[in-house]
Amino acid sequence: MQSPYANAADMVLMNKIEQMTRDEIRTMTKVPEPTLRRLPWYLAFVKLLRGKGETVISSTQISKEINVDSSQVAKDLSFVNVTGKTRVGYEIDALVEELEDFLGFTSSHKAFLFGVGSLGAALLHDSGLKQYGLDIVAGFDVRPELDGQIINGIPVYHIDRFPAMREQLGATIGVITVPVDKAQEVADQIIAGGIKGLWNFTPFRIRVPENIVIQNTSMYAHLAVMFNRLNSTNR
Repeated sequence: MQSPYANAADMVLMNKIEQMTRDEIRTMTKVPEPTLRRLPWYLAFVKLLRGKGETVISSTQISKEINVDSSQVAKDLSFVNVTGKTRVGYEIDALVEELEDFLGFTSSHKAFLFGVGSLGAALLHDSGLKQYGLDIVAGFDVRPELDGQIINGIPVYHIDRFPAMREQLGATIGVITVPVDKAQEVADQIIAGGIKGLWNFTPFRIRVPENIVIQNTSMYAHLAVMFNRLNSTNR
């Protein structure tokens, strides 16, 4: 009978895979971005049910609440290390734990915020971000009068102090809320200073090197979609 392994190299590879941790396996599986966008919605709903005393939930229940096909819900959850029981569903405590771990909400990620205007200040006041693993440890702005201010317990510095504070605090994420005409300049500056991930709130599509992770969150783009759909329904 032929061995299921073609050669010794295949056997070594299989042994390595068997010894891999769950996180290492996840890095080999590229999760579709739409799935990553839906999982937090599932988590919020499941936590709501847990708060009401529920202990199990099915993909059908999630489907009805989130308005996503149940087969898509099941497919999305297949990326998470949790298994549902036939005719029963998922244990809510286990599902919450695995979703939070999978999404990185259980780890603390230090971040700097750049641009302490109305939106930037609002984000500094949003203590809820810490619950999801984002710890904004400092804000930066070009205005001298903001240097040394404290907003919601978070110090604000002049942008010139970024390199020193990056060395001291070790943040790896930059939240960008600067004016649109300064977005690329600031991004280039903080990437050169060691920032590895950008959360961009400006409507400008920042260009970054391939090794930099960027997430664009333009409220104006979402407004455009909403206005377009409203106009379509009113025609």
